[in-house]
Amino acid sequence: MRPKPFIPELLPGHPSHVTDTKSGKIWHRCEMRTLYVDTDRSQVVYHANYLRYFEFGRASLMREANYPYKKIEESGYIYPIIKTELNYYTPLYYDDLMYIHTRPGKQELVKLQFDYLITRAEDGEIICTGFTKHCAVNSSGIPVEIDDKTIKLWQQFPV
Repeated sequence: MRPKPFIPELLPGHPSHVTDTKSGKIWHRCEMRTLYVDTDRSQVVYHANYLRYFEFGRASLMREANYPYKKIEESGYIYPIIKTELNYYTPLYYDDLMYIHTRPGKQELVKLQFDYLITRAEDGEIICTGFTKHCAVNSSGIPVEIDDKTIKLWQQFPV
């Protein structure tokens, strides 16, 4: 089944954010080019590499929000992934330029989610959608409430 159309427009004053004109959702956008090492024997990007692209998008969003993962860990929190979902629509090939769209998703007491949408930069075709769900834990691995700075980021992300 094909996804709903995604028609992004740059958000004024935020060069790395786009608004989906169909849904009204705002996404952080970064770009990445596929490497030869990302492809498999059939010449397409190996399916597990999309999780790496999700991580790149997540890290870019957090870094731009001035709260990179390194700072999160230094403050005593770790956010391991506890669930993933990926939906593939069309492949990427070697040297394709992609846009990785990331946005904060659902937030609970100790869990939070990032949502993703990857498009081919050349034609805007949706390649993959999905999410990663994370659980807040302390340095001993015990689940804890999400830290205040992350909560603030979720609240302040452009809706």
